[in-house]
Amino acid sequence: MSTSPLLRTQSMGYARYHQSRSNLLLHIVFVPLFLVGNVTLLLALIERRWLVAIIGIALTGLSLAIQGRGHAKEPVPVEPFTGPVNAVARILREQWVTFPRFVFSGGWRQALRENGAP
Repeated sequence: MSTSPLLRTQSMGYARYHQSRSNLLLHIVFVPLFLVGNVTLLLALIERRWLVAIIGIALTGLSLAIQGRGHAKEPVPVEPFTGPVNAVARILREQWVTFPRFVFSGGWRQALRENGAP
């Protein structure tokens, strides 16, 4: 699946797979942590700062692990990955494109309100 159809598919079903209030709150904290981890890793590799690269990997891994726990609380489970390439493609696009769009479009706030936020 090329980038455009994957992004379109992710965007269309995003609210369906992100209904749990606790998962929404985890995402608003841990998606930015994922992004920081990615940037840290990239810069550390360019600068050959191996310890900092390990920190970037750790931040990214921690973020994914916690988001995975959040997804376990969802009433509608996400579609399973079809392989390693699919997993990497979907995760990177979700974290870098789909979730930020969900937040900036107001979808995150609406989903939070619909699921018990004051």
